[in-house]
Amino acid sequence: MQRRVNIWAAVDKITLMLFLILVVMGWLNIYAAVYNEDHRSIFDFSQRYGKQMVWIVTTLILASAVLFIDSRFYFFFSYFIYGLFLFMLLLVLVLGKEINGARAWFELGPLSLQPSEFAKAGTALALAKYLNSKGQELTRLRLLIPAVFIIMAPAVLTFMQPDMGTTVVYFSFFIVLFREGLSPYLFASGFILIILFFSALLFDELWIYSVILLTGVASAYFFVKSRNIWVKGILLLALFAGAIYLANYFFLHTLSTGGVLIIALILAGLSYIWYIYRYREKKILVIYLFVLGSMLYVNLVDYAFNHFLKPHQKERIEILLRVKDDPKGAGYNINQSVISIGSGGFTGKGYLRGTQTKFRFVPAQSTDFIFCTIGEEWGFAGSFVVIGLYVFLLLRLIFLAERQRSSFSRIYGYGVVSVLLIHFFINIGMASGIVPVIGIPLPFISYGGSSLWGFTLLLFIFLRLDAARTEYLV
Repeated sequence: MQRRVNIWAAVDKITLMLFLILVVMGWLNIYAAVYNEDHRSIFDFSQRYGKQMVWIVTTLILASAVLFIDSRFYFFFSYFIYGLFLFMLLLVLVLGKEINGARAWFELGPLSLQPSEFAKAGTALALAKYLNSKGQELTRLRLLIPAVFIIMAPAVLTFMQPDMGTTVVYFSFFIVLFREGLSPYLFASGFILIILFFSALLFDELWIYSVILLTGVASAYFFVKSRNIWVKGILLLALFAGAIYLANYFFLHTLSTGGVLIIALILAGLSYIWYIYRYREKKILVIYLFVLGSMLYVNLVDYAFNHFLKPHQKERIEILLRVKDDPKGAGYNINQSVISIGSGGFTGKGYLRGTQTKFRFVPAQSTDFIFCTIGEEWGFAGSFVVIGLYVFLLLRLIFLAERQRSSFSRIYGYGVVSVLLIHFFINIGMASGIVPVIGIPLPFISYGGSSLWGFTLLLFIFLRLDAARTEYLV
């Protein structure tokens, strides 16, 4: 028998309070970011802060509507909601309005809506529904592939717009997979790929290949039982590498150092399969594939960097890595942002007194770089409070997720945490100059109706599920 609950009594008050605080703080800081003497009223609807107030009012209506919908609706219609948002992502590629080089918005009269912001909630629902049905069996490849597809489908469609920032956000759902049983080795491989990507841009490929080979040799020494196997493997690799190098030096003249090593690895691996089979050392096969795959990946980074990324994206990465310095061009946003935050000192310059803010030195200061306003006018103390509020919110959501009786609700809760975490980290990282500028908003604070609605939908679905945790849910 299902137990009915009073939604307003059951909804988590702490999370609701944090949500309202962040929304109000966002409104006040948007006012500060675009304030001018000709439009002093915070209720001026011709200005962004006036428009944001309208978005906030409609957001509260949306939040209430989400809470009043039966919790079972989100479970039974998860795939339908996900499919609907995928269709919207497809449709926007054809009928969407292009803004700042991305065809990512539907224009509905005075409104511009970005479907990729809403698709995050749909992806979290679909992933929760699928993982709920499969349990913790993500170690099996055939069960892992559909989960990866659920994540990658909206990511690919968003990438086609192109919107690199939101595309990166979808990868945060792999945190959910890790929580639900994904091998930590597979999870760690993602971080290794990121490290190799930036290393390939910073260092000579010979040094990178040397580190990869040494890592492989050390791993084989410590993890492979039959010591003679890895020794013979190294000798075999050296023999092939030497032969190919000499052939390239005297006859071919076309292969790079990386090409020589990769071909030598392939030939050595093919020749070494018999040893692996005989001694049944699966670990050495894994190590071999890791070394070969890493070298191939490094060899392809330069091609991908020059052919898949747009010029402004490449410049942002190069500036972040200090490969290039362009303070008046591609690096302008970051430099001005860092100056704004640093100029605030410990206590800040005071509300509406920020000079960087007042004179519009930082572009997009009410959207992607809203944290600059906080840093300049509120200082380190105010920034610390804002960061503390986000950390408290994330920890609270983790607590709520872990107390769920339904695995569906728990998994969805971790989806909410993952999305908010990546937005929080990257946005503040952008403003602080520690991550590339990829253009994603600060949750509940940055200006924008689509982002505010999207985050609200994402969060309040979970609050509705949490409020119904004592009810029967599959």
